[in-house]
Amino acid sequence: MKAIGFKQSLPITEENSFIAFETEKPTPSGYDLLVKIWAISVNPVDYKIRQNASKDKVLDTPKIIGWDAVGIVEAIGDKATKFKVGDQVYYAGDITRSGSNAEYQLIDERIVGQKPANLSVPEAAAMPLTSLTAYEALFDRIRIDPEKDKGKSVLIIAGAGGVGSIAIQLAKKLCNLTVIATASREDSITWCKDLGADHVVNHYHLKEELEKIGYSQVNYILDFVDLEGYWELVADIIKPQGHIVSITGSSTPLNINLLKNKSVTFSWEFMYTRSMFCTEDIERQYEILNHMAHLLDDGTLKTTLTTTLYGFTVENLKVAHEMQESGKTIGKTVILF
Repeated sequence: MKAIGFKQSLPITEENSFIAFETEKPTPSGYDLLVKIWAISVNPVDYKIRQNASKDKVLDTPKIIGWDAVGIVEAIGDKATKFKVGDQVYYAGDITRSGSNAEYQLIDERIVGQKPANLSVPEAAAMPLTSLTAYEALFDRIRIDPEKDKGKSVLIIAGAGGVGSIAIQLAKKLCNLTVIATASREDSITWCKDLGADHVVNHYHLKEELEKIGYSQVNYILDFVDLEGYWELVADIIKPQGHIVSITGSSTPLNINLLKNKSVTFSWEFMYTRSMFCTEDIERQYEILNHMAHLLDDGTLKTTLTTTLYGFTVENLKVAHEMQESGKTIGKTVILF
């Protein structure tokens, strides 16, 4: 089968930052499905791993990355019971295994969902990783109760990005929250408003803009871009007994004492935790993806696809990675095989 990978972490402009090669088509066992891939989408995690996976050495075998995928089940393992051959599926993958930048992939059925029936293949490919991340942040980390928490405020930092784009919709449509998103460009501001944000504020003047709209403090904060850069600010604007969730990490230790007097809760959200550690609730992602498929099919939520590249090629993967590295993409970028 054809796959695209890399042997060394190189700038995306370098000729060998990605290379196409042939490798053996895998055979499923256990809970695995063998999926023939139809489309993938590219997320910031893709370029971050490409940049850091093999800085100091050249790998003997190319590393295959990529996580979001849509495809059709071609074979199943001996323990797999949730899907059958011919089922159309979508998923966000497992960071510890070979990725979706290939014609075929093995994937644990417990982190797979049925593809949304009413979405095109590219529209569906845009959704798994960001949907799982946003859903887990709101419902598994903060544990939002749509009735009890109705009307409370959530600040979504980087509202026009992939995760922010679905988080806005979930926070508004499912959680009944007052949604404040950050964006600074005219096109990204419009995008956030169209997705349902009640307010859009400029992240370059965040505190001042929040005060202008009457929210000097907010109940919840979702950081989808730069926790280290925003840490002191979010500690200042979070309400007492509020909750902060971040997906971005920090290269330096954070002063958690800033949250003490307010009794603020802080949580990390890492979409790969369940698959990485094969947690007891690993099937939660199967459940979330199927719930999301229902919400997408009935029109409650809409796809965040903005760009489709045609053809599973080195050139298209490079373009998609360059777009992500720019930090200016809106919504999601998909490659249709």
